[in-house]
Amino acid sequence: MRSAIDPSARLLLMASIALAVTACGKKEPEPPAATAPAATATAALEGQVDIVAWPGYIERGETDKNYDWVSKFETDTGCKVNVKTAGTSDEMVSLMTQGGYDLVTASGDASLRLIRGGTVQPVDVTRIPSYETLDPRLKEAPWHFVDGKHYGVPYQWGPNVLMYNTNVFKTAPTTWGVLFADQKLGDGKSNKGRIQAYDGPIYIADAALYLMSTKPDLGIKDPYELTEAQYTAALELLRGQHPLVQRYWHDANVQVQDFTNEGVVASSSWPFQVNTLVANKQPVASTVPAEGATGWADTTMLHTQAKHPNCAYKWMEWSISAKVQGDVASWFGSLPVVPAACNGNDLLGAEGCKNNGFENFDKIHFWRTPEARCATQGDACIPYSRWATDYVAIMGGR
Repeated sequence: MRSAIDPSARLLLMASIALAVTACGKKEPEPPAATAPAATATAALEGQVDIVAWPGYIERGETDKNYDWVSKFETDTGCKVNVKTAGTSDEMVSLMTQGGYDLVTASGDASLRLIRGGTVQPVDVTRIPSYETLDPRLKEAPWHFVDGKHYGVPYQWGPNVLMYNTNVFKTAPTTWGVLFADQKLGDGKSNKGRIQAYDGPIYIADAALYLMSTKPDLGIKDPYELTEAQYTAALELLRGQHPLVQRYWHDANVQVQDFTNEGVVASSSWPFQVNTLVANKQPVASTVPAEGATGWADTTMLHTQAKHPNCAYKWMEWSISAKVQGDVASWFGSLPVVPAACNGNDLLGAEGCKNNGFENFDKIHFWRTPEARCATQGDACIPYSRWATDYVAIMGGR
């Protein structure tokens, strides 16, 4: 699992990333042509594959022996799996830009940056026979299918849920407003210092999604495609939220501890934390409020200079087998990108996909890198470089 990052170091990292993506404010050039490494000319396996992944995404049974989708792969292929966990999309982009990794499980708020920057290369789906088994809604999703090319293989998806303490909320909250507006909660106490917000610029989209419903006069059509006025309104909402926030979270384990010991009662979260807390018999549940939710659909992407491309292709094929997909979904609380994985998996169970929110797909606004040129506003959208810079300021109380 990921370790906590010193806040000051994290802010410096985000600021540096913001500078690196300043070009997003201009019309985007075509992604540079990626030249596959010469090693792909032969089928010889290189003996290892190095992957940047979200915590909990690649398990080898060290936490729970029942959850191990690495050991058999290594035995079958001879490719040793080395995993570097990353706590945020910005960290993933930074690691992949530095190089030395073959694959990354990138969310949509990272994937376009990796594509535009020439960091990842198109994949040859003919080398991934199980690609045809993917959910049709994800095969050509815009966060990885660009200019007619596949820049990766879908891995898992899920919503950013509203997690809440059931002793405080006797019924599920129906709105994200419990996180954005100063108010008394069900126990008669204020929400100040008892809620959390996500530590990442993409959280601006959560504010925009809330405003889509509560201030329709703003005319927001897509939470990732904001005009200057819409963006300003989202920032003002987040500045108003700042005094309420106990912590801007990015570490799933730290959030679990905060709900267990630190009096936090509501936050945006992932199903992983919800499942962990429920398993620990904590009074926690989750919901997708009336406004809908942001969410993530992660893609395994191949570095342009991957040193172990053949082992990487073997891993991409393995990763979308029904068994692996079901096991990951059970462990992480996510949804498989292969619908067949919802059936016949002992770990996931007959109701696993339903319980993890399979029916919420159409309610989710999946993470996507904000770009200046966008479908709903022409060339008038605020690019990610601004999001990154401004969210650093918001977390700092400015």
